[in-house]
Amino acid sequence: MTTPSTDDLFFTQTELDRDRTMRLVDDTLKGADDGELYLEYRLSESFAFDDGRLRAATYDTTQGFGLRAVADEATGYAHSSEFSDAALARASAAVQAAKAGHSGVEAAPPPRTNRALYPSDNPLTADSFESKIKLMRDIDAYARAKDPRVKQVSCSLSGEWQAIEIIRPGGIVARDIRPLVRLNVAVVVADGAREETGSYGAGTRGSYAAYLDPAQWQFQVDEALRQALVNAAAEPAPAGEFDVVLGPGWPGILLHEAIGHGLEGDFNRKKTSAFAGLLGKRVASPGVTVVDDGTLTNRRGSLTIDDEGTPTNCTVLIEDGILKGYLQDRLNARLMGVAPTGNGRRQSFAHMPMPRMTNTYMRNGDKDPQEILRSVKNGIYAVSFGGGQVDITSGKFVFSCTEAYRIENGKVGAPLKGATLIGNGPDVLTRVKMVGNDMVLDPGIGTCGKAGQGVPVGVGQPTLLVQGLTVGGTAAA
Repeated sequence: MTTPSTDDLFFTQTELDRDRTMRLVDDTLKGADDGELYLEYRLSESFAFDDGRLRAATYDTTQGFGLRAVADEATGYAHSSEFSDAALARASAAVQAAKAGHSGVEAAPPPRTNRALYPSDNPLTADSFESKIKLMRDIDAYARAKDPRVKQVSCSLSGEWQAIEIIRPGGIVARDIRPLVRLNVAVVVADGAREETGSYGAGTRGSYAAYLDPAQWQFQVDEALRQALVNAAAEPAPAGEFDVVLGPGWPGILLHEAIGHGLEGDFNRKKTSAFAGLLGKRVASPGVTVVDDGTLTNRRGSLTIDDEGTPTNCTVLIEDGILKGYLQDRLNARLMGVAPTGNGRRQSFAHMPMPRMTNTYMRNGDKDPQEILRSVKNGIYAVSFGGGQVDITSGKFVFSCTEAYRIENGKVGAPLKGATLIGNGPDVLTRVKMVGNDMVLDPGIGTCGKAGQGVPVGVGQPTLLVQGLTVGGTAAA
């Protein structure tokens, strides 16, 4: 099947004419400091399978445009799901109010890129409906055959294909086509009267092919079942102050939430972040280097270009403990007098872009993970996290562990249930005492929320030792 071009989707198959549209963009943004027309077409599907039955199957097509004019700090934004000259004209009239009485100098356009970080093929059409349903039936049967204690099996499969085009004054155009798929598996086991859940998800910017492969989905089932059985044997977590070893990979979500958001440009321009005004200062222990990298091939958080047309980058945020930079979209970068970093992101055409993370992770240190564990006499080993809450201004956070263990005299001991980590993001960075050499990225499950917008992201880290972290537990005092 031939993949349609953005010209087909936005012009050939609609009443819009490219030349007329470009003239309207020129006229609308004359005298503005910045702005663009963002065109989007998105196909999405999802399947939910529970206890041997298909519970839900959805398929959706969305399309529309967002027109933005920026004058100093003011932004005019209008959007519509209708691709027509009349809709564009109404949007143009609305957004020009933002530049009333303003005579700005148009910001330089983003640089061009010819790289492609992921395939443009539509994953929704590459495999049949029947093959996707069979995958979920096979997952259910495999999980139940693995262990008689399996009481419930749930899985979900989702995919989307998004095409965007960004038009700027002077006929400058940037395009991107973005596939995204994800498979989640959850297993409930019953051990006597006790029931516990384990889950494992994975995703990529690509096709379903890897997830239709038994080697992949069986691994996901095995991991979900293992986590459920670990939790079934877990004892109540103690409360108090402990040295905490954070496992590699998904525990980087703590780094993302407690630290990454505080390094976004808008919070720092407005001085509402705990990191505001600290460029060039030590904010973390030596050996701690944190980057945001949107250029990783096929990763969930990667983008060839961001939603303003700027090519993504590998941006060093903290280097050897020193704060080096912030994540910037075009508006905040211009107002702060720095270059955009390719982190202007939006959920859809109905949303304005803002500074957001892509794939945020801590780079490797020089310690062997086993050496890190052996160094702890009395602590907690946090392997996986669930939900959490963060206050961007103060950096305070609370995160619940979905898999954790006691560490006693350098050895990993009993699994724990109900452990929560409580702390302050900037403070935690200074408590990192050892950084492992085993950095991995999460398996592709992250979705980041900010100001009501959700976007796919990636996280990662090596094994870390954090000294003196508060742990909330459920064990009797």
